Parts: sequence; structure tokens; C-alpha cells
Amino acid sequence: MLDSRDSTNLQTCTRDGSKRCELLSPAGNFEKLKIALAYGADVVYGGVSHFSLRSRSGKEFDMQTFADSVAYTHARGKKIYVTINGFPFNAQLKLLESHIAKMAELNPDGFIIATPGVIKLAQKIAPHIPIHLSTQANVLNVLDAQVFYEMGVKRIVCARELSLKDAVQIREALPKLELEIFVHGSMCFAFSGRCLISALQNGRVPNRGSCANDCRFDYEYYVRNPDSGVMMRLEEEEGVGTHIFNAKDLNLASHIKEILDSGAIDALKIEGRTKSAYYAAITARTYKCALDDYYAGRQLRNAYYQDELHTLKNRGFTDGYIIHRPFERLDTQNQQSAISQGSFQVNAQIAECGTKALCKFSITPHKVMQIVFPLYLSIECSKNDIGEIFKDGENYYLRLFKIVLENGKELDSIHSGNTNFFLLPSKLPPFSFLRQELG
Repeated sequence: MLDSRDSTNLQTCTRDGSKRCELLSPAGNFEKLKIALAYGADVVYGGVSHFSLRSRSGKEFDMQTFADSVAYTHARGKKIYVTINGFPFNAQLKLLESHIAKMAELNPDGFIIATPGVIKLAQKIAPHIPIHLSTQANVLNVLDAQVFYEMGVKRIVCARELSLKDAVQIREALPKLELEIFVHGSMCFAFSGRCLISALQNGRVPNRGSCANDCRFDYEYYVRNPDSGVMMRLEEEEGVGTHIFNAKDLNLASHIKEILDSGAIDALKIEGRTKSAYYAAITARTYKCALDDYYAGRQLRNAYYQDELHTLKNRGFTDGYIIHRPFERLDTQNQQSAISQGSFQVNAQIAECGTKALCKFSITPHKVMQIVFPLYLSIECSKNDIGEIFKDGENYYLRLFKIVLENGKELDSIHSGNTNFFLLPSKLPPFSFLRQELG
């Protein structure tokens, strides 16, 4: 488990005065936003409505909760960027104008936009809000970067297919243009999300925020004789798999030094607004720890970071294209399964108050569970009739002697279907997690 070292958590500059690279985490809802910030994110990003490319997560926010999220983020000295990166049709433009104006009233720290027309519209309605170009714009070269920079774009979220060498060349040509890259999360087998499979098969348009993830489905193969019309199903060798489009997840935790040494990158971005609260916590915590290690001049602990990231459910990991060219890669697809379990199971999530928890799997008395908690916080060991919190090596653990609900009812065991909070032996840091190793 990652330790809680002292850090420059709220500092935006390094010791020599240069600007520190931002860490951006997804905010799928208000709770995940709070968790991402607690676990080390410098910036969160999210949106309201179908103008965001994650319409499922957009439904988790309404205008009031998103306004509360902006206020919450700013109160902690952090930033929040609004996603308005969908591809609108003519019939939506009036609604889009209204949406941009409402978002601008909240005073976010930036708009993430994908198209030139929407950029111009946002600059007209809200000239005080910085524009960040979405990865959906697929910027790969100096020429395209120059066009958007001249339009007034402050930052480009680079296409996932961009190499670090090309990022350096863009930085050299346009030193005032900020560059942001994805370092973790789902990958698309198409070109940075320019895919229509979901639209063709399910009527859900990926570039308008409603992708059905058809690339993750199982597929069967058939051959047809054009002369006779005979159709035959092709049988595969057992274990080979049928996930012909399924991309592995991006994971660049082992390349932080190369990326930051380049001097070209201003921000590292984590994908995953529809992923779990535990995902929001572990990804933010791990990459923040790597950034802290780098800027403190410590040896980067790549194996350590990977151990933490492998506790998450994943499709297998790849380091994508920032280090290697796409044509050099033969290991970016997972043809075995759409998703696999991580190395740990999450048993419970601690409430914001820190005195109670909600079961996420299965808990019985005397089961020992590891405590995962935000960086820069501490835990006090304790023991009473409910249970004990103790330290073993570098990690903290919790063992319940009995399971007591808020209303005083005692249970022999508790499972994820139970939506009642159970009590803790003593207070833990807000948004901590209890987990156990699988296997």
C-alpha cells in the first residue's frame, strides 16, 4: 500500500520554481469528485447533460450538484474543468448556447471542447473561461496544434496516438501552448474514439456521449459462400477468445520519469468517469504518489505503483503509444475477456464522516481487511468491543469483532445488498476503503 509521506500537495511549482505537472481525475458524480480530490487529484473534470462525452456520468450531476461540486473544489484550492466535448447537431445549437452560459456562471477553470464551432461559440458567450481542446479533436502534429492555438485554445488534450517525440516538437514550436496526455484508463480500438460501431448496432452514438462499448462484446465468426448462400459458423480453439476489438487499458505509471523529463507535458489525465469510487481513489493516489516521488527527487517505485493499479478491475494493461508508435505495438488488444478482476476485492467504503462504512462485498466478524486511505492523512490504532485497527509493517488493518449497524442491530455477517451503514471501532479518514487480497 502506498505510504502517506509529506508532499507538496497544494503546491503548483517545484523547488526550482518551474511549473508542476497537473494530475487530472474523472468526476463521475459528486462523491467520486470528493474522493478524487481527497486522494491527490489537482484537477477534476466532468459535466452535465448530453453535451459531455460521458452522458451516463453526466446524468449523475444536475445543475445544483454540479454547482456544489465547483464550489467544493475551489474551496480546497483545486481546479475543475467542464466537459462540453460532444458533437452537436443543428437542432441542438440553441440548447448548447444556453448550456454554455449556465456552465460559465459557475466559474469553472476551463471548458473541454472538441470542435472549432463550439470553441468559437464558447469564446463569444464566455470569453473569460479558458478553452481546452478535447482529445476527440485528434491533434497529432504541429500544424493542427498551431491552428487551434491561433483560435485561442490554451491547452490541447493530445490524441492518445501521439508520441512523446511529437509532443516535444509541438512544445518547441508552440512553447506557450499547454499539452495534456492521458496516462490511465480505457482505450478505444478506433482512432481516439472516432467509432460508429455502437451507433450502427445499438443506435447509441459514441461521439455524442452514449457509446454502448460494443467493442467489448463477444463475437462469433461466420463465412458465407456467395454462390450457394451457405452460411457457416467458424469454431475457435478453446481459450483463444472472440474479443476481436477489445483494447487493453492504458497504464503509464512506469513511464512518469520519461514523460516529465521531456519537459513537454503540463498535465496527466486519468480516464474513467463511469468507473467505481475505488478506481477514482486508487488511480489518483498512485499517480499523485509517483508525481511526488519525481518532484522530490526520490527513486520512482514503478513496481509499487503497478501493484496498486493492478488491484483494480482491468482489461489487461498497455503503455499505449506515447512511448511506442502504433505500428510498433502488437500487445494492445485483449482477445480473452472484456474485463478481469483486480488483485484485491473491495469489502467496504468508509463514509465521509469517517465513523461508519457501507459494505461492498461480504464481511464477517474477525475477517482482517486492509485499510486504504488518502495521502497525507494518518490513522490511530485502537481496540474496543466493536473491533480493532492495527498496523502491520507499512499497512493498516481493521478487524471487526462484531457487526453493528447504525440502529444498534447486530448481524452475523453483512453483504453488498445491505444498504445500511455499519459502525467502525474508531474514526478513519473520510472515503477510506477496506479491501482484501484475492487468491
